[in-house]
Amino acid sequence: MTNELLGIHHVTAMTDNAMRNYDFFTNVLGMRLVKKTVNQDDIHTYHTFFADDIGSPGTDMTFFDFPNNPKGTPGTNSISRTGLRVPTDAALEYYLDRFKEFDVENDGIQELFGKKVLPFQEADGQKYQLFSDENNEGVAPGTPWENGPVPEEHAIYGLGPIEITVSYFEDFKKMLTDVYGMKPIIEEENVTLFDVGEGGNGGQVILRNDDTTQSRQGYGQVHHVSFRVKDHEAIKDWEAKYNDMGMQHSGHVDRFYFEALYTRVGHILIELSTDGPGFMTDEPYETLGEDLSLPPFLEPKREYIESQIRPFNTKRS
Repeated sequence: MTNELLGIHHVTAMTDNAMRNYDFFTNVLGMRLVKKTVNQDDIHTYHTFFADDIGSPGTDMTFFDFPNNPKGTPGTNSISRTGLRVPTDAALEYYLDRFKEFDVENDGIQELFGKKVLPFQEADGQKYQLFSDENNEGVAPGTPWENGPVPEEHAIYGLGPIEITVSYFEDFKKMLTDVYGMKPIIEEENVTLFDVGEGGNGGQVILRNDDTTQSRQGYGQVHHVSFRVKDHEAIKDWEAKYNDMGMQHSGHVDRFYFEALYTRVGHILIELSTDGPGFMTDEPYETLGEDLSLPPFLEPKREYIESQIRPFNTKRS
């Protein structure tokens, strides 16, 4: 069975304002919009993908635009914080200064599991954490955005460790190890750090134990996390594995840019996604993310879709 997880694929969160979110990710964080499309399960809403220079797997933070949804409430039984990777400790200092310039709420540079980190949050309350790759080994990073507003030597170039907080810590920990093959490498009171695939900042999960306030889904919260698998054969192997274990799942889903498989472990929606085909199949490199892209099965509905969604300008070329 080809069932090894290769690392983190993407994280999908919810925003109440795709335009503000676009401005924050491109002009403040310096991540490239590599795809502006719609939520394939709700074509009246945007789905935007921010990633490295070429949309490499393991680098994209994606958003559903739900302007009429209520604001989410942080708490337990949620994906509580998303990690983003930068090359060096000096890059953290660069972003600390940048956050002061753009008035981004942050907690200052800290240390977590022996790594330098910079926790911060977006205006809607979505929580992130920059991880320094200095002395990091494991899953390779992506490629910094060549023409972005942040110098390449400092720029975000991948997803970092994903933090999950649950009230059923031991049960969830057992699922991560027994079903997904994750390896606990640091175990402290009420927190465990897991390696996924080759590990390092691009392949780690932080699991925290918390039985206090229950989170509530809404904008400003994470919708799901996805982990990388190699190809179509791997997805089908995981589908068979879920069936053998009696786990409910979505069945194989072709998202055009990648193939996917979804299941829920407790409150946490976990997706598995293939590394390809990728985001450069329907747009040239120079203008990635500048126009509304639709997968072939939605192309006949383009006129209707464009009449329903709020246009916003993402032209940069």
